[in-house]
Amino acid sequence: MGLFDQILGAVTNPNQQGSLGQLGTIINTVNQLSNSTGADPSTMQTVLSVVGGQVRSALQQKQATQGNEAVQSLVNQFAGTSPNPQAVDSVFAPGMQQQIAEIVAQRTGLDAGTIQQILPQVVPVVLNFLQSGANAQHPQSGGNSVLNSFLDADNDGDVDIADAMQLASRHFGQ
Repeated sequence: MGLFDQILGAVTNPNQQGSLGQLGTIINTVNQLSNSTGADPSTMQTVLSVVGGQVRSALQQKQATQGNEAVQSLVNQFAGTSPNPQAVDSVFAPGMQQQIAEIVAQRTGLDAGTIQQILPQVVPVVLNFLQSGANAQHPQSGGNSVLNSFLDADNDGDVDIADAMQLASRHFGQ
């Protein structure tokens, strides 16, 4: 099952945190980011795709060294739609943040400085997507289907964050 299927499953499952309101808020935040940077929606999707891939790598490394609970805790603590520099610092080392900004700039044509300025908003949005599969009553439990699907390296080619965002936008007609 792909990442988008996991997200839709979380939205329709009352035992998981995902909701249509959460997805709508995420989509609105991404649209606002697109407007504030002057980037078109496809460019912002590329930003999400590249940053999402880097988040995946960082969380996989954290999972390998500290376990699933540490990853779920980080996702729960920093998921959101408001800018949060602590989220970026918790996921990426400072040198890595600059590298990510440069990679995104190369792929999108946006200025690396602009990318670094929006990372505190992009990273919490990616984590917010991942939080949707957490158990509604016990978010620390390891049963987060969305996060588990995202971190599963074997399903790498299925769907990334940008694809899931695009599908969700179509689902909402935005």
